[in-house]
This record gives sequence, structure tokens and C-alpha cells, in this order.
Amino acid sequence: MARANYLIVALSLHMILQLFLSKPSSALAPTTSPSFPAILIFGDSTVDTGNNNFIPTVFKANYFPYGKDFPDHVATGRFSNGKLIPDMVASKLGIKDLVPPFLDPKLSDDEVKTGVSFASAGTGFDDLTAIVPKVIPVMKQIDLFKNYIQRLQGIVGVEESKRIIGRALVVISAGTNDFNFNFYDLPTRRLQFDIGGYQDFLQNRLQNLIKEIYQLGCRNMVVAGLPPIGCLPIQETIAFENPLDRKCLDGQNLDSQAYNQKLSKLLGNLQPQLAGSTILYADIYTPLINMINSPRNYGFEQTNIGCCGTGLVEAGPLCNPKTATCENPSKFLFWDSIHPTETTYKFIADSLLEQLGDHLIQN
Repeated sequence: MARANYLIVALSLHMILQLFLSKPSSALAPTTSPSFPAILIFGDSTVDTGNNNFIPTVFKANYFPYGKDFPDHVATGRFSNGKLIPDMVASKLGIKDLVPPFLDPKLSDDEVKTGVSFASAGTGFDDLTAIVPKVIPVMKQIDLFKNYIQRLQGIVGVEESKRIIGRALVVISAGTNDFNFNFYDLPTRRLQFDIGGYQDFLQNRLQNLIKEIYQLGCRNMVVAGLPPIGCLPIQETIAFENPLDRKCLDGQNLDSQAYNQKLSKLLGNLQPQLAGSTILYADIYTPLINMINSPRNYGFEQTNIGCCGTGLVEAGPLCNPKTATCENPSKFLFWDSIHPTETTYKFIADSLLEQLGDHLIQN
């Protein structure tokens, strides 16, 4: 079952502002000349817009009720009832309305020019994470990116390709599956590392990924931290605590916070080493924990179960056409036991742009 880390809900409001404020103010709304000509996505199910549809894995979301609230009610492979944050961000920045998966054989040249997702649901920075579900490790997504560059060069030429990639917005979102698959729910990596050691192991691989992306020409990168893993409905269920009094797992949340503190420091130290780069830490923990702790402020009625089925364990194959769903997904923070609803994503995207506008007015 996918423990796919979720969201970028996603691009942290505070840190994303810094990236956009270094760009022309046209980033506030769709324009014919967006600040970022393309968007390129690496990661797991939080940002996989359908690549798993085209590989031999059971970690797919290309069937109902996934996509229930997507345009035309199409199940595209996105692990939610609707759009993901990359779609919303790309639309708000005037890049495109939806970010397509790179592996789609029907991918058009126009879509290639404005960017794609290389992400694969169920994966992680640790190659071990991707073995059982048979998905694409984040580090192997570099190979897809190289293929993308070749195709882009064939469409627009080498020099224009360099320009597009150099100005593209790169989003990296992964890590939750690594901890759930290899440390919390299964002890595989606990035989080798303590929690701090495993955090360092993953971040060393992430650092290598960023350097490879940089060497291939990218300069603007946003890296999402971990969410409050202990608040995922599936993690609360696995804890086998009082089902009538479901609570976040404080230990796992503290681990997420420690990881994020290390990540923020790592990215701050890495950027000066890569000339001309902008590498930002995206704090997704804070906005999510705020929604979980104060759901009424955001219009939510349920934060510890998903809309699909019982909301306790359903995700991926267990959330299927025979599984009932809640009457109003917009009242649920989570769509299944792992992934947020489109409403959650919309709230984050709208708040992002509102805060950006306020900041510009103040300056």
C-alpha cells in the first residue's frame, strides 16, 4: 500500500515567497510570459500526475473514485479526488493548467516545452523503498530527465533548451515513504541506522540528486520537507491505539521536525556551492499541522480519517470502484488514508498567492 508522502501540501508558503519575489511580479497571475517557462517535478505520489499508469506496478490511481472531482471526473493517476499542488501552482504561474506525466506516450511537444512530472507514487530517496512496489526511485528519475532534455532539444534546439531548463521551476517532494516503508512500519533500515543516521543517509542522497539536476542545467529548486508523518490516518491506524480516540503519533512528528531542521540547514549550506542557484526549503509541516490542529478555521470536519471507505486504511488498490466515499470530500483533510483532498491543496495554493500579494504590497 502506498505510504506516499503527501504534499508538498506542498510548496511552503513562506519559502516559496522568497523564490517568487526574486522574479517579476507577473508571477502573481497567469500571463503570456510566465516568470518560469516550465515546471519540472521529481518525487512520489504527492506530485506524480500519472507516471505509474505506464509502469508495471499496483501502485496506481487511474480508477474511480480517484479523480472523482477532477475535470470530467477522470481518474488520471493522481492520488487524490482532484488536482495536485503542481497543477495548481503551474496554473497560477501561467505555465499550464495541468502538469502531465513524462511517461505518457501521448505527451505532446507543446507539453514538453512547458514541463512535466517525473515522479512515481510509492517511491523515495532510498532505492530500497521502490523495490517492493516496483516503482521508479527518485534517483532514477534523473534518467527520465535526461531523456526529457533530449526530446526538448529536438523540439526547440540546444540553446533554447538550455534557456528553458535554466529558468524552469524544479520541485522535489519525497521522503515519507522512506520512513514508513523502511523504518516505522517495517524495520529494514532500523537494522543499520538509528533515526538520525537514516535521516542523514536520505539527505545525502537528496544532496546528490540536487547536484545532478544542477549539472543538467537547472537553477531554481524548491525542496519540500516532511509532513507531520504521525498524523497520516494510516500511521494512526497502524499504531493500534484506541480507535475511538485517534491521535497523531508525537514521536514520528518529532522525527519529521528534526529531519526538516537538518534539511533547511543542508539546503542553506548547499546553495552557495552551486553558483547561480536558488535552492529553497519548503516547510510543509507547519501549514499541515495548523490545519490538523485547527480544522474549523479551514472548513474541515475530519482530519484523522480519509474520505474513501472507512478512512482508516484505504489507499491505492483498497480505494477502488467498489469502495464508498464520504458525501462531501471538501470537509475532509484527507482523501484516502494517506493523501489530501483537492480542497486541502486548493487552500494551500490560494493562501500562497494571497501571502505573496500581501508581501509585495508591503514592499
